Amino acid sequence: MKITRYELFQVPPRWLFLKIETDEGITGWGEPIIEGRAETVKTAVKELMEYLIGKDPSRIEDHWNMLYRSGFYRGGPILMSAIAGIDQALWDIKGKYFNAPIHELIGGACRDSIRVYSWIGGDRPSDVGKAAKSVVEAGFTAVKMNATEELQYIDSYEKIDQVIERISAVRESVGPYIGIGIDFHGRVHKPMAKILAKELEPFKPMFIEEPVLPQNNEALREIANHTTIPIATGERMFSRWDFKPLLMDGYVDIIQPDLSHAGGITECKKILSMAEAYDVAAAPHCPLGPIALAACLQVDATSHNAFIQEQSLGIHYNVGNDLLDYILDRKVFEYADGYVKIPQGPGLGIEVDEERVRKLAKVGHNWKNPVWRHEDGSIAEW
Repeated sequence: MKITRYELFQVPPRWLFLKIETDEGITGWGEPIIEGRAETVKTAVKELMEYLIGKDPSRIEDHWNMLYRSGFYRGGPILMSAIAGIDQALWDIKGKYFNAPIHELIGGACRDSIRVYSWIGGDRPSDVGKAAKSVVEAGFTAVKMNATEELQYIDSYEKIDQVIERISAVRESVGPYIGIGIDFHGRVHKPMAKILAKELEPFKPMFIEEPVLPQNNEALREIANHTTIPIATGERMFSRWDFKPLLMDGYVDIIQPDLSHAGGITECKKILSMAEAYDVAAAPHCPLGPIALAACLQVDATSHNAFIQEQSLGIHYNVGNDLLDYILDRKVFEYADGYVKIPQGPGLGIEVDEERVRKLAKVGHNWKNPVWRHEDGSIAEW
């Protein structure tokens, strides 16, 4: 079997899909994307795919190493996202060739389903109490929300009080035992993160996420000494080498690699296994499309330390098109009692609605991150 051609589809709301074809008629799908940099990742995929035309798609480990190690300059969000989408598509082909889900090819499942959470509140969190009650009534047992709007390095206690008011509204509306993930989104600098972490403890959050930017992970030591809340991070870390010092330092409780950003199935399986050796849990990042989610679930199935999975159904980014719109069988991601079953179909376990993909690729998108500024005019972290 040989790789013969590929196509890229930039589809709304903000996704990029990759289809790889073979001379035996088996095709694989991947989702290589950095939100807000779709065109850049698309170019990287085109450059990398030049190496793979005519090659045997089943040699995934060799292809991964070639794509990564043959470049003198390595890593980073663009290249690792391009590799991630290619890797997902190669695994999809291999699973279809053997008529087995990917998890059967990487050790077999250690679970039948995994807990999922739903996003509430939007970029500038509002009406979170009502939204949390709504998703819990829909069957979810955990929610995640942005904690804050923009914060300066040193900001006011008024903004801290606003955060506490929002989290209090969520806890009051859903009761004491629904999981609440609180995403600092890298918007919070170390001085304010210490205050927030301490103030949030009475609400018993499931975790606080990215309390500081990953470039400042050394600050996690001090934050961890201020709180008993589990600390999660990793969505902006792109390889096992990025995660190595984080795990060695011992101040993270949950890692969140993104299977469309951090080298795909091949790399993220290794990252989760590394974390397990440090007694660290995993909750893969995935505010993306159905291909990315399917890839996450295949790795979750084989990873003992995976405990919950992000998914994008109804997320505020999905305007006009949502998670289920690009697959033929929507029941594959059917959520029940806060869990989703691991897909059992061949490859990724989903069937992409190619007709719809082609139709909406003609519409495309040019999604960009919002640009925020503080009152003094300086750039704020989004």
